[in-house]
Amino acid sequence: MRLHRSGTAGFLDALGRAEARGSTGAGKVSAVVAGILQKVREGGDAALAEYTRRFDRFDPCRKGFAVPKRDIDAAWRRVPASLRRSLELASERIEAFHRRQVEGGFGISTPGATIGQRVVPVARAGVYVPGGKAAYPSTLLMNAIPARVAGVPEVVAACSAPGGIVPDVVLAAARIAGVSAVYRVGGAQAIAALAFGTESVPRVEVITGPGNAYVTEAKRRVFGSVGIDMLAGPSELVVLADRTSNPRFVAADLLSQAEHDEDAFVALVTDSRELPPAVELELARQARSLPRREILRESLSRAEGFLTRSLRESVEVVNRLAPEHLSIVTRDPWKEFAGIRNAGTAFLGPFSPVAVGDYIAGINHTLPTGGAARFSSALGVADFLKKINVVSYDFSALRSDASHVVRLARKEGLAAHAQSVLLRTRGRGMR
Repeated sequence: MRLHRSGTAGFLDALGRAEARGSTGAGKVSAVVAGILQKVREGGDAALAEYTRRFDRFDPCRKGFAVPKRDIDAAWRRVPASLRRSLELASERIEAFHRRQVEGGFGISTPGATIGQRVVPVARAGVYVPGGKAAYPSTLLMNAIPARVAGVPEVVAACSAPGGIVPDVVLAAARIAGVSAVYRVGGAQAIAALAFGTESVPRVEVITGPGNAYVTEAKRRVFGSVGIDMLAGPSELVVLADRTSNPRFVAADLLSQAEHDEDAFVALVTDSRELPPAVELELARQARSLPRREILRESLSRAEGFLTRSLRESVEVVNRLAPEHLSIVTRDPWKEFAGIRNAGTAFLGPFSPVAVGDYIAGINHTLPTGGAARFSSALGVADFLKKINVVSYDFSALRSDASHVVRLARKEGLAAHAQSVLLRTRGRGMR
């Protein structure tokens, strides 16, 4: 961990680099993704199958793009009962949490007029579930359940499936979440299929779910043709700690996010001089017993430490970093949390490890990364809803407001706007 002391040029430089971590260019990825999107949009199933054969090493034209229901049911039976219970508990808590987010419409009535808003779900949503380094049933639950709670009639999943095999535990999660169909397609080509539609994969209105750099770039490029949740980057964790913090717990949390991939961002922010070296020792000790040692070695080589002069300064550093995950393990974490403006999810106290949020607490673990917590929030029900404004005037209400509309329209040089009101209020065109 590279430790930077407050008041030095190195501290400010490191903080600036960390703040800008989400602004790197796509480079070669962008050109590759542009080609994939174009080919799938124009070639449909044929292009999608070509990329699937190349990257996932199986032929969906023979095996089928969609996983048959009987295979999903069989996978459910193969999953150990204890694991099914854990998935079901997670599902129940995710649903309970997200039901509190459901929005209703409203209406405001004044003499002769009603204005309001109607809230409706999109018709079809697509959730992307990455694979490769691990199976992620929790990601399927976190993305599909809010869509179902929102009332989306059809929720489909695109799952990375090397060799054409979607892990049993992911299929079990799809069954619990009530997913309409599971497609064995991954990468940028899966995003293209969901955004534009093919003969076998239906076009959706919203795409959610994290992925690698190619998936993220594909989501960026299809935004506008469809809605997306966010441009998720590598996993992140910032730990805000003081001299009372347990270095074993701090290190364990940092490792839990650093093991996601080599590009994970983890940092310690503290006003304690004694804590960083103690955490360093724990990181080395605990990492030796973990299976992803190569990934940890790479991600931890870029870990940052910020030694501040006070907890107040620590809070401001955290707000500048705007992390995906924030762990506050100070003497009074609620006090420090009161000053936090920018974080995807905050975990307060020594017994609130980030892992409980990743799996079982019920909050959503699809979170803004790369500093995007400055302006965006966790995935939720609202990502699958649309709001339709409603206006209904009678003649008396229109006549009452007519002079204001006409005055403002003429000031903006929009004569037809003014005329559309005057024709009605002067009696012209009325039957």
